[in-house]
Amino acid sequence: MSELNVNGVVHEVDVEPDTPLLWVLRDHLNLLGTKFGCGSGLCGACTVLMDGKPLRSCQLPLSAAAGHAFVTIEGLTAEYGAEPTHPVQQAWIEVDVPQCGYCQSGQILSAVALLKQTPDPTDQDIDQAMNNICRCGTYPEIRKAVKQAAKAMEGLA
Repeated sequence: MSELNVNGVVHEVDVEPDTPLLWVLRDHLNLLGTKFGCGSGLCGACTVLMDGKPLRSCQLPLSAAAGHAFVTIEGLTAEYGAEPTHPVQQAWIEVDVPQCGYCQSGQILSAVALLKQTPDPTDQDIDQAMNNICRCGTYPEIRKAVKQAAKAMEGLA
């Protein structure tokens, strides 16, 4: 039995220690917003936040998750006190970022982490930090949404 802190809740899971966090989230905790993309940590569809930093969950074995706090797209608003919608999610909606939407939960979580560290990012900051792959090529809209969210988050704690 392993303990896993996800979205502010400690879960006990009976899973092999080498099981990737992605599959624990999806198959055992039913948190389906985190997507499987490449399985190699390259695409970013499986991105979650570990202690506030973006992490490819397909590459982290459950055994390495102990003692860390994870946030998935399902827990974003509660974790950051942004009910009902986090400013990054709201910007994604207003800018109409997603086309297919498959990469969006990972993109949004990467943007949240970026804005926490760099509240007023340049295009270069965004391009360096947002290294998730979008097969639809919505990168210009992602930049716009990140900048819009940054403005919306000015002055928020």
